[in-house]
Amino acid sequence: MWIRDLKDTISAMRTKVTRRGQVSIPAAIRRKLQITSRTTLDWVVEGTAVRVVPIPDDPIAALRGSGKAGAVRRLIADRRKDAE
Repeated sequence: MWIRDLKDTISAMRTKVTRRGQVSIPAAIRRKLQITSRTTLDWVVEGTAVRVVPIPDDPIAALRGSGKAGAVRRLIADRRKDAE
């Protein structure tokens, strides 16, 4: 597994799967991505690779501020026009 550490350099970390199908996440990755025992992970198969994506506790709050300025205001205005 390749990750970017805090200095933006690429380093490899390797783990093994247990007999029960469990995988340990290296501590450096858990700290960097703020993965805790309560974090939900999505496993995405991409060809012959697997991408593991941590899902924030509140996905809506995690996206807040990532859109274009005024997008919500424009959307509400459009919906009001549609309703007329």
